[in-house]
Amino acid sequence: MKFFIVSSLFFTLVHGPLWATSSSPPIKKHKRQLILGNIIKNGLETLHFSRNPLDDRLSLIAFKQYVEALDFGKRFLIQSDIAYLKKYEKRIDDQVISGNFEIMKEGEAKLKMRIRQVRDYVKKRLQKPFRFERKTKFQFDAEKRSRPKDIKELYRVWDDVLLVDILNNRLDLEEEQNGVKDKNSTSKKKGKGKKKSKKKKKKKLSAAQMDKEAVKRAKKKYTRLFKRMLRESDNERLAKLLNAVTRAYDPHTQYLSPLEKEDFDISMSGSLEGIGALLTEEGGHIKVVEIIPGSASWQGKKLKAEDIILKVAQGSKEPVDIVGMRVQEAVQLIRGKKGTEVRLTVKHGDGTTEVISIVRDVVVIEESYVKSSVLKQKGKARVFGYIQVPTFYRDFKKGLMDKTARNCTDDVMNAVKRLKKLNVSGMILDLRNNGGGSLEDARLMSGLFIEKGPIVQVKNYEGKIDILKDRDSKVAYDGPLIVLVNKFSASASEILASAMQDYGRALVVGGGETHGKGTVQTLLDLDNYINPKNLHFNSPLGSIKLTIQKFYRITGGSTQFKGVSADIALPDPFAYIKSGEKYNDFSLPWDEVKALKFKKWPKSFDLKALKKKSFKRVAKSKKFQNIVKSIRTLTDRRENTMLSLSLKAMRKRREERRKEVDRFKFDELNKDIVVTHVGLDQKLLNKDQKKRKEEWAEGLKKDPYIEETLNILENLFVSSTALKGS
Repeated sequence: MKFFIVSSLFFTLVHGPLWATSSSPPIKKHKRQLILGNIIKNGLETLHFSRNPLDDRLSLIAFKQYVEALDFGKRFLIQSDIAYLKKYEKRIDDQVISGNFEIMKEGEAKLKMRIRQVRDYVKKRLQKPFRFERKTKFQFDAEKRSRPKDIKELYRVWDDVLLVDILNNRLDLEEEQNGVKDKNSTSKKKGKGKKKSKKKKKKKLSAAQMDKEAVKRAKKKYTRLFKRMLRESDNERLAKLLNAVTRAYDPHTQYLSPLEKEDFDISMSGSLEGIGALLTEEGGHIKVVEIIPGSASWQGKKLKAEDIILKVAQGSKEPVDIVGMRVQEAVQLIRGKKGTEVRLTVKHGDGTTEVISIVRDVVVIEESYVKSSVLKQKGKARVFGYIQVPTFYRDFKKGLMDKTARNCTDDVMNAVKRLKKLNVSGMILDLRNNGGGSLEDARLMSGLFIEKGPIVQVKNYEGKIDILKDRDSKVAYDGPLIVLVNKFSASASEILASAMQDYGRALVVGGGETHGKGTVQTLLDLDNYINPKNLHFNSPLGSIKLTIQKFYRITGGSTQFKGVSADIALPDPFAYIKSGEKYNDFSLPWDEVKALKFKKWPKSFDLKALKKKSFKRVAKSKKFQNIVKSIRTLTDRRENTMLSLSLKAMRKRREERRKEVDRFKFDELNKDIVVTHVGLDQKLLNKDQKKRKEEWAEGLKKDPYIEETLNILENLFVSSTALKGS
């Protein structure tokens, strides 16, 4: 589910000129919007997988997305504003061709007018007292709120928005004074403990002083917000409209402004100093899309995909509220030099907020590579191999044929060889949270576990199907195999998991279905497609990320939308989060192509017997039952978003959520699991490396999925009917 798919899933296309078609007018000099619009239109119509024309139907979809992007959270525009803009809902396609984006001009004019009105109202309203105990309720989910019908109703909405903010500020102040936040913080400052202890304690505030400070913080936040929104650049406004057009095709097709293209190039570099998280802008919030393996965020284990970043602070300095901020601006605040601390106020998927301290670092490449261990349960004779593949990496700078280029397939092969020497009875290939990567390695790694045959079918925008095969009849490992997945296993992970499942080579175990991203994107630098007549045009245009291909299983079904269903489904702690391709607007549908002929693996599992035993264990497992209870609680919380607007009620809600987090923890060590590191001489490891290995082993012992997977592997041998074949 990568925000940007790594280089192997990008293709460089030479498809002729994109600057004009027979229906396009001649390009005029210095008309940047005209050039951009025509190149993007022709790129979408000729290269996108769907081959849909940019017409009135797509214009209607783009209009809806533009309105949502223009006024996320329904905070400014009223119903009459949308009604006024509706005259353009079937004309966006025409405006892309002409380069005259009237909807953008009028939409931004309406928005700025309302921002100024709200700004003036908020300034006056914050000078008046607020009642902290009201019996009224507020709909916290903007999607469930109706758009205000007039300016009076808009002001009433802002009364509630301001009160929510002030109440939260008030509770933050209480927790700061009582040390609650310090207790939950994950600060890891190095070598500064003595200095910290010498700091004077802050003077405790009275209730009245906290009320005053809560309002003061709100004033500061909204002063910055309105100022920021009113100085939005022309490039940002244009990107907002063009992305409404591109995402009408599918959620992964995207226009990248020159600045975003620069950030993309940085995100592809392993040497970036920062926290190591890919971010996106969604509904006025900065959302974490992916944690880069080996990064500071990855090592801290607190920041997760789908988290919302609310505030950013440089060390102990006052945090800056980034709600409503452009992702480029937010990234500039979060990014920083190695060794410096950034504190993120984060809202997790369960609704709780946490201050996470991260010491910026260069991505630790070693942590992003394949790792392996030997696992054993006390009192049982068999040992099993465990291999974690955090991403499908390959050094493409050296080329596919360069044998010195490090890649995940060779690393898995070496891990398999080491584990086989230790006489493991079975292996676990862990692809959880693996967002994909090298398509070539999805093919090659699948080939390590089967004899030669097809791995995946790839269909392009012309309908041509390419069959990627394993042509090597050698099998690196032919014993019992389990592939672990979750809803964050995507793209290349889904190719490998589906191939193993279709061949009957492995059991796929995990939380329901994988992510369901069965598409490939290419990145086009739009400056390369400028008409030769306009070579003097020196304003960079940016790039477009286009969906050009789709994956299909060897049995014919696509991995797109549906993902891969686990053979043995375990309770998913993230089940309450609506994450996956099926939750994305306008994602490409599931479909089928012709099934291929292939030779099934001669050994098969008695799946029915294994599922029955697993179900009984899960029902008795305290960890899994805690997960089930938390899913119910968090799903209910996600659905019930009409909440009381009172300090007392909000304080109670916070306390309940904090207790729930403690109650639903499943971080108890399973002392019956023994973890042995493979291929390492403990005497040669430094202190930091030893600590990381200890943390790695501890994580495996806490993981209920590892525990249950080991039990499933044991069942393959305990029951004579569980493993069939020779």
